[in-house]
Order: sequence, then C-alpha cells, then structure tokens
Amino acid sequence: MKIATPDLVTNSYFPALAAEELGLYRAERVDAHVELLPSLDAVNALRDGAVDFVAGGAHSMLLAFPGWKGAKLVVALSQGTPWLLVLRSDLPVRRGDLAPVKGLRIGAAPGPDKVFMRLLEEVGIDPARDGVRIAPVPGALDPGASFGVLAADALERGLVDGFWANALGSETAVRRGVGKIVVDVRRGDGPPTAGQYTFAALSTTDALIARDPEGVAAAVRAIVKAQGVLRKEPARATEVGQRRFPPAAASIIAAVVERDLPFYDPAISEQGITIMNGFAQALGLLKGPVAYEDVVAIRYRPLWTR
Repeated sequence: MKIATPDLVTNSYFPALAAEELGLYRAERVDAHVELLPSLDAVNALRDGAVDFVAGGAHSMLLAFPGWKGAKLVVALSQGTPWLLVLRSDLPVRRGDLAPVKGLRIGAAPGPDKVFMRLLEEVGIDPARDGVRIAPVPGALDPGASFGVLAADALERGLVDGFWANALGSETAVRRGVGKIVVDVRRGDGPPTAGQYTFAALSTTDALIARDPEGVAAAVRAIVKAQGVLRKEPARATEVGQRRFPPAAASIIAAVVERDLPFYDPAISEQGITIMNGFAQALGLLKGPVAYEDVVAIRYRPLWTR
C-alpha cells in the first residue's frame, strides 16, 4: 500500500512514518510505504487511485473529494492544528499576540497558508491592508522539499521575518537562536477554535474500504500501535528519523515527539469534526454541515482504543 504525505520531515504525520520504520505495518501483514507528495498532488493521487492513503491535514481531503464524497478519515495521527507561528528572535513580541505580523514577510506552504490566513482573519488582520506578505520560502516547492526545515533556514538567512510551519521546523529555528514561537494554537494561543481548525489524519477512499476493509483496519492498528510505542519510548523516534530525515532534524525529532505526546491520540471526536467542517466552510471548501459518519469511517472506531 502507498501512503502519500505532503511533509515527510514533521512531527505531525510522524506516526504514519514510524509505523513503517518500526515494522508495525509488517507486523499487521501490510506492505506499506510512506512517500512524499505535495498536498494537492497527494489528495488527487488518492482520488485517482495512484495511492491508497494520505497522511496529512484532515480538511485537505476536500480539495479532491468535494462534500466528503468518496473519502473517509480512518484514524487521527495527531490532534490539533499542527502549525505554529515563529517570528525572528529579535522582534519584541509577546506570546499569543498576532499583531506583530503586520508588515512582515511570513513563509507558509500552500495549504497551511490558508489556515494561517483564516487565523489572521479571525483576529481582524487583513494581509493586503496590513502588509503581511505570505508566500512559500525559497525551495519549498522543489521535489522532496520539507517546508519546516527550509523555513528555519530561510529565517536564519533573513529571507523571511517568520514562518508558519510544523513543530519540528519551529524547534529547529528556536535551537539555532534565530526564531521564537509566538503562536501555538494547539496549546491555546489565538482564537478559541483555532486549535481545532484541522488535525493530522490518515485518510482513504470509500472504494478501498469496500474492497479491502481488513487492509485498512490493519493500517489503522499499525498507526495506533506506533502512537503507543512513541508514548512509551519517545526516544525510538530517533531511529525513525535517522532513516528518513536529514541529520539535523533526526537529532531533535525525539525531543519534539516527547513534548507532543499528548497529541498522539488516535480518536476522532464528533466535536472536532464539527469545528473542522465549520472551518472548511469559512474557507469555501464546504457548502454546509456534513454528518460525522459521512466524514469518518466509524467502523474503525473500536480500533482507536489505546
């Protein structure tokens, strides 16, 4: 089975990669491989049958499956909106305050940039009016690029004033002394629902669920086991990183994973889906409310038990 992900070097989708590198798919008799594809390419590949799963932002499925027709979320990889705002360390900013982004250059990848713009809208910041320049960082659109790592490099080189990226990229910038975390919506910064705009999930098609329900179940079990391994032994994240990450990222992934352990919960709540669908409506990705069971493959809910 092929699993596409829009960012390979990240803590957010990490359980899908850990399940491969720690042999947990194989233990479930599934031959699965995680490969990197840009966000829109990943969901389009799922729609077209070129891949079997997508490990990515749950709401991104709507880019290829309007109204959630034809696709389902099967398990959460990690809870909460997975991107953080990092600004230059020399800027006089307070934690949780978005106002300082006015007039700044902010790096954000296609897809997550829409999430960031919605966050700004909710606090009354208009990028055009307030001079917030939001764009990918140099090299981010190249094949095989990992946005978080490149964003930290761009900040260090002075090419941007800040970025919106995963916690691994944020940690990289903080450790280098070039950036500081200003907003982490998962931990309560920003508007009340911002932390649940979306979340990292494993998704597949209704067609695959109908054709191979046990194969999908095996993948879900492997993800849940990977989350369990990471909760018990977060240091094992290092061996995964050493196989698939650049050396600098591999050296810090265990620390990021350990800090993020509370988010490695496989359950998909009804409230979470309601908030995410409301966010999708605000972005124009969804016309109206959709029932929980039309978004989530509830047949796999019993497998989420830790």
